[in-house]
Amino acid sequence: MMKLLSSVQKELTLLRRDFGGLLILFLMPVVLVVVVTLVQENVLKSMGETKTEILFINNDGKDVGALIEKSLQKSGVATIVTEVEGKRIDIDIAKKAVAKGDFQLAIVVPRGLTESFRKKAKQQVKDSLIVGNVKGSTSAKAQHEVPELLVYFDPALRETFRVGVMSSMEKVILGIETEEKIKALSELLPEKMEGATRKAMGPMWSEEFKKSMPSFRFDWDNNPIIIVGERVASQVIAAKTPNTVQQNVPAWTLFGMFFIVAPLGASLIRERQDGMLARLLTMPVSYLTIISGKIAAYVVICMIQFVLIMVVGKVVLPLLGTPVLDLGTSPAALVLIALSAALAASGYGILLGTIARTHEQVSAFGAVSVVIAAALGGIMVPAYVMPKVMQAIGAFSPLGWGLNAFLNIFVRGGGVGSILPEVALMLLFFVSTTLLAWFFMFQRGRIRIH
Repeated sequence: MMKLLSSVQKELTLLRRDFGGLLILFLMPVVLVVVVTLVQENVLKSMGETKTEILFINNDGKDVGALIEKSLQKSGVATIVTEVEGKRIDIDIAKKAVAKGDFQLAIVVPRGLTESFRKKAKQQVKDSLIVGNVKGSTSAKAQHEVPELLVYFDPALRETFRVGVMSSMEKVILGIETEEKIKALSELLPEKMEGATRKAMGPMWSEEFKKSMPSFRFDWDNNPIIIVGERVASQVIAAKTPNTVQQNVPAWTLFGMFFIVAPLGASLIRERQDGMLARLLTMPVSYLTIISGKIAAYVVICMIQFVLIMVVGKVVLPLLGTPVLDLGTSPAALVLIALSAALAASGYGILLGTIARTHEQVSAFGAVSVVIAAALGGIMVPAYVMPKVMQAIGAFSPLGWGLNAFLNIFVRGGGVGSILPEVALMLLFFVSTTLLAWFFMFQRGRIRIH
């Protein structure tokens, strides 16, 4: 035990002397979590969680333009802007403002839209009415041309946002069209009924009979028949609705933890090249004790990283406008996940430091392999949006195991029992990489067994 404690003390002393390295180990993950979370939070807001400013030009000045403006405001996702710097906007001003990126889009309601729209709606209803075997006249179908409602987009706008806006606009227009067609039907149906009845009755028709005919009117109900409800699928009542903080903080915490593979591997190479490892092995201490001391020291670093980032999620990020990180109801499960991930990262670092020959090899391969494992594990992009082949490969990523375990606690409301499979996989990864490192060193004849 004293040998192990001495080895741990040696590693911590070396780390303490490398202030720049310590700064990178602690500051890099914190900055990464803050930046990525804020960026993704802003992206989600721009996609509908907060209001988007829309330039609105109503050249029609009548009912349809006013209904479109009212519907957009009522939706709660748009703020209508009709003036820029105190000046009433026109098409040229709007196009320039959108092209520069000052606004994401501009909507232009053309002149004469209301009048031509109503004529077209009435004609469509008239053409669609069938009384007996006689369909409405279609001779006037092409007479009423409705001018286009134009939407100007910023060229740099993402395709998904543009499609979402167009879908919302089409929904608004469909509602207005339905209202107008119902209104036209209320006017035209009695006329059609009267004409058909007059023709059927022939000489028996009289004005007195017309007065006795019931009147027709549609009182359209806009309330939806089918209500679409949104729920979180979970086996526990305490499950949380996922957000950027709940997903990004654990994801990039794991990424920061696994980035210790570069300094850990480099320390092993430096000891071999400087002859320190050979001197250590002349003492009554085994290689397993030496690497165990390194692992213990870097696990301490990882646990400090974990606590620091959790504090950032609870305290710092809310000050920057994000939701507060909810740590769930099982602190023991969080500690178990963090400890398992720290051991997995340390074991991988030991393995790389044993196999690699130079600092450049361990730095390049370590960084690239961690980034690949992070991408496959769903750290950068959710695993469910990847191709099936990539999902199958990602199932072997230790970062993916850790992320799934964290999400089981943070958003699925789980406890210790729910994370045991992922924890077991990370511990198995740690044991495998550590034993492989010991085996390679033993094969090279550089260490003794005891």
